[in-house]
Amino acid sequence: MKKLRTAVIGVGYMGRFHAEKLAASAAAELVAVADADAARAREIAAALGCAHEADYKTLLPRVDAVCVAVPTEHHHAVVRACLEAGVHVLVEKPLARTLAEADSLLELARAKGLVLQVGHLQRFNPAFQALVAEGGLPLFIDIERLAPFKERGTDVDVILDLMIHDLDLVLALARAPLEQVSASGFRVLTDAIDIANARIEFADGSIASVSASRVSQAPVRKLRVFRHDGYVSADLQGQKLRHVRRGRAGGSNAGVDVSEQGFERIDELRAQAEDFLRAVRDGAAPLVSGEHGRRVLALALQVGSLVEQRLARHAATR
Repeated sequence: MKKLRTAVIGVGYMGRFHAEKLAASAAAELVAVADADAARAREIAAALGCAHEADYKTLLPRVDAVCVAVPTEHHHAVVRACLEAGVHVLVEKPLARTLAEADSLLELARAKGLVLQVGHLQRFNPAFQALVAEGGLPLFIDIERLAPFKERGTDVDVILDLMIHDLDLVLALARAPLEQVSASGFRVLTDAIDIANARIEFADGSIASVSASRVSQAPVRKLRVFRHDGYVSADLQGQKLRHVRRGRAGGSNAGVDVSEQGFERIDELRAQAEDFLRAVRDGAAPLVSGEHGRRVLALALQVGSLVEQRLARHAATR
């Protein structure tokens, strides 16, 4: 089968990893990498045995598909140029800065018949995929993502930087339309929101609580889903599930059954790249489509707006 000609635009921290996965794929040929930092593009290209460009537009006629990993503020312009050139796109989250930008990209991708995939990486975690496959009504979803402060990613607030990952997981687990959202958050070390919590209610009565911080002393990742008969705790880093269910009365665990389920560890970034290449090759929908990326972006922007409104009310009462 003929390999798809690919490139990566923006080879910073994440972009380099994307380039490595495409270079290693049997379904792709990494033709080139592009970065405004010409020296960095040259370094990555030398390591991976491909061409390099400072201007990404010069490589578009030579490729079938690209991964876009530039800063969020440039997503719309770069993705739009790629789609206009007839090139399929996998873009790092978030899809765009605004819903208007996202809608224009979706409309263009549909008109051109091109794949537009958004890089919500945790959807490829085997533990999370098993959790989704279990089905069942989630009564309460509790997600916490805390991380030490890093300069990388501070071009956006913690909601678009970290929380958006978990908002994506909540929407993937939900079984009903979104009904109500409330949120709070604060600025701590940057001029943007650094810590936030959102409470999301759905039409079937299920509720999700999502917390994110990028100013914590130690990293924390928690995901628990409570159902009628117990709950499941997901260790997404370890790619494991732990089920706690009602047991038989008088049993050795006082009526509670606990079981753990492990999965063969996979490289989620590689799985995402292969899903993108499959979608391009087969003309099929990717696991995380542009439409889903738009839905998650809408929720993230709503959370951000609610946080800012709450902060404005606080400021007005000082």
